[in-house]
Amino acid sequence: MAAPKESRGAAVRGWYGRQPRVVRIVLGIVFAGLAFLLPYVGEIPVIGPQIVTQGIDWPSALFNMSYYVLLALGLNVVVGFAGLLDLGYVGFFAVGAYTVALLTSPDSVLRTEWGWAVAVPVGLAVAMLSGLVLGYPTLRLRGDYLAIVTLGFAEIIRIVATSTETLRGDRGFSDIPHPPGEYADGKPIFGVADAIPYYWLGLAVIILVIFGVRNLDNSRVGRSWLAIREDQEAAEIMGVRTIKYKLWAFAIGAFIGGLGGVMFAGQQGFMNSQTFVLQFSILVLAGVVMGGSGNIAGAILGGALISYIPDRLRGIEDPIWHTDLFGFRFAIFGAVIIAIMIFRPQGLIPSRRRAMELKDREKEVAPIE
Repeated sequence: MAAPKESRGAAVRGWYGRQPRVVRIVLGIVFAGLAFLLPYVGEIPVIGPQIVTQGIDWPSALFNMSYYVLLALGLNVVVGFAGLLDLGYVGFFAVGAYTVALLTSPDSVLRTEWGWAVAVPVGLAVAMLSGLVLGYPTLRLRGDYLAIVTLGFAEIIRIVATSTETLRGDRGFSDIPHPPGEYADGKPIFGVADAIPYYWLGLAVIILVIFGVRNLDNSRVGRSWLAIREDQEAAEIMGVRTIKYKLWAFAIGAFIGGLGGVMFAGQQGFMNSQTFVLQFSILVLAGVVMGGSGNIAGAILGGALISYIPDRLRGIEDPIWHTDLFGFRFAIFGAVIIAIMIFRPQGLIPSRRRAMELKDREKEVAPIE
């Protein structure tokens, strides 16, 4: 008799966890190497053309996936690890991007025109500070109330960006510099024609973020987040400094979101207020839940899918109305999410704790006769 899917998944995780540290490192290097080769997957006969996007350059689609994965990893810290429902995560993405634009673009009122690499640390610091600014007034809120406040935070940033002359509204910022670097012949590594270096940069950043988040999750900080997520009152009684660790979650999530923003600004070279709509936050949250809230691998998969599915639909004609399927992306994506929530409510790659919780709840439900 075949083992259930949950059992097989748990068996794979258990096998990986039992391997010596050297074996796990080697496997991680192999997976990372395969990820760096993804821009060339289209050259694989038969399989490759079915994977690569048609309506958008494949390396550009990979870069889009990279910053969506970053955002999913950051939101997973706030929602998955600490259990804080954040509907305004796009605000941190916007703060990082706008900070870089203000410091680097010739359209900025500051007229500083810094290089991209010099502006990045400032953008990350401002994004982290904005996480603390949002987190401190909301320390006593949870659930729906916290979601409404974070939603308001994102909307405030969008409205300010749209209506203030300093942030230039729909006109936006142009000529934002790209990351530095040149080939031996003087040609820039990060240009406008080839998105592969941007994807490789994004992938390298993702690997560093995974290491950092994983170490935090396995540390005292991660255990405190788990206690807060399960029962905040009980955690306070047991001596967990909930205020401190909730602020940690907001600050680290904001840092990672700002990191996605500075990379987005450096690749696009132009940005305006229409980029940072509420729909963006909802999409990233859907990716985290769909992939598996509280699990790093699940957040990576969910973040990649919410970017890949719409891009893959570009250029594909539906057989009935003969229109681009990209126009139906939200309907198709919604149907996919509904199916996953019905048949796999714990997510595609759930955390072990989340999977066990849902299994226990199924046992508590009385059978219908």
